[in-house]
Amino acid sequence: MSTFSHITREKVTECLRRVHDPVLKKDIITLGLVREISVEGAHVFLHMEDASGDATVRGTLKVLIERVLQEAGVTGVEVHFSEKARCGIESGVLGPLSGVKHVIAVSSGKGGVGKSTVAVNLALALRKLGSRVGLMDGDIYGPNIPIMLGIPADRCPEGSEAGKILPIEAHGVKAISIGFFADAGKPVIWRGPMLHKTVQEFLHRVDWGELDFLVVDLPPGTGDVQLSLVQWVRVAGAVVVTTPQEVALADVRRAINMFRQLEVPVLGIVENMTGPVFGRGGGERMAKDFDVRFLGDIPLDAQIRECGDSGIPVVLEQPQGPVSKRFLQIANSVRQVFHKKH
Repeated sequence: MSTFSHITREKVTECLRRVHDPVLKKDIITLGLVREISVEGAHVFLHMEDASGDATVRGTLKVLIERVLQEAGVTGVEVHFSEKARCGIESGVLGPLSGVKHVIAVSSGKGGVGKSTVAVNLALALRKLGSRVGLMDGDIYGPNIPIMLGIPADRCPEGSEAGKILPIEAHGVKAISIGFFADAGKPVIWRGPMLHKTVQEFLHRVDWGELDFLVVDLPPGTGDVQLSLVQWVRVAGAVVVTTPQEVALADVRRAINMFRQLEVPVLGIVENMTGPVFGRGGGERMAKDFDVRFLGDIPLDAQIRECGDSGIPVVLEQPQGPVSKRFLQIANSVRQVFHKKH
């Protein structure tokens, strides 16, 4: 039997990965059904999403949860179920986001690969191709979108008469970010439930209007924000960003496998920072291994960073340049995926 000090939120999460929803046939952590975990000594409190609305399923889950936690040394377990989410994950089908045709996640297995740069320039390239585009900064801990779009630090979104949050428009793209609300320079120190709530607010309380694409810049890795996004809205597809070297590609494998487990189509891989420093070709090989599209590569170029820091991304600053043309090709490939479906 473990001592109380060994019962941590992380240990509880690890145990709960062994509990599978009897209807959806996946573990309750991956499905995002665990909304809150609190640990007090050897007592664990869980706030769960009621995905099925079935009392028998709730009872089965409660028994399974109590069993795995008691094996880990937990002496008391309280499980509370909320009402079914309005988007619903019953039968694995999520509702669309009102007014938005396609939600596109931009993800990476690890940090430092230029994911936000790709997300911003992809959104602007889609706009240049004639699409109506929104950009949601889902990287709660490291919100870079306001800087890259040139939005002043003291500018805050306004509210509508209907109680909605009005996104800030920059370069023809509607944007929302925690950076618009948090104090500059102060870290955002939030745990799972707060992250979950923020994703919900950014999706459903923001007045996005009519959009062809909502591009969501996700934080690195495979954590709470990714699961919350998939729980709250139907994600049309994911663009995975990597650099060519093997250390980044190992994390890409986890990202792709996560999206496949969550039944989110992987639209393709973008290889960023291609060139003499990091090499080239790793992203294309990975795309072949996973049988997904290779959307293109972006060279390691100091001007891309300089344009992002200035608030005028490279797609706008150098519209006829070779890097801009590559982003436009990537954006066009993404658009074609959905045009073929209609």
